[in-house]
Amino acid sequence: MKYGVSVRTIQRRLDKVVVAQQFYRPKESIVLMDTTYFGRDFGVMVFKDTEGHHLYWKFVKYETISEYVAGIRHLENQGIKVKGIVCDGRKGLFKALQDYPVQMCQYHQVAIVMRYITRKPKVQASRELKEIVHLLPHTDKESFWGALDEWHSKWEEYINTRAINPETGKSRYVHKRLRSAYKSLERNKQYLFTWYDSMELGLPNTNNQLEGTFTALKNKLRNHNGLSRKRKEKFINEFLKAFTLGIVNK
Repeated sequence: MKYGVSVRTIQRRLDKVVVAQQFYRPKESIVLMDTTYFGRDFGVMVFKDTEGHHLYWKFVKYETISEYVAGIRHLENQGIKVKGIVCDGRKGLFKALQDYPVQMCQYHQVAIVMRYITRKPKVQASRELKEIVHLLPHTDKESFWGALDEWHSKWEEYINTRAINPETGKSRYVHKRLRSAYKSLERNKQYLFTWYDSMELGLPNTNNQLEGTFTALKNKLRNHNGLSRKRKEKFINEFLKAFTLGIVNK
């Protein structure tokens, strides 16, 4: 027993420490928001500004539209003017946030397409779409949509090919996953270049800053395997505050 105090005694004393949550309060902010998980029903939803401050966070079982909207309302109730929002493409979220300029994280969109066509597509149409979609976070609006329109003109007939299912007698798309990949871009078109259409706001085109927080947090937690959920929550609370203050590396 080093220093005459056992590990359990130290843990008990630390468990009794209560540190009030103190959130940074700017007058206005671009809000980056997303959720990361530490198990099936243990996640933390984080709202961060583009200056690196964590404005608000909440432990959740799973992310919902209502939780995100409640988070934005909470920031506004604290006197923060929300100038714009960067988020993923969760169904229904854009409609719920229609009163704000919203930028969909372009890397989330890339990930959606890649889930449909895979990272090593076998057909030429998918390989060409992969090349185009990887340009998304690195190019301007006109160049991206111009390239995608050319792709669509070339492959429109191919992706709309239908065949009869002999078992059901119903018609289906032959290249359904490729078509769905393209349709996801079409569906999210309005929100993929908000940063470009409203440059005066200073919206980032991705949630990379917030993803950096999540990566750093999980790396730190790996060094403390075996923590109870209560202790993990305390660790996460203090980490997010310290990250904002620059006490831990960003």
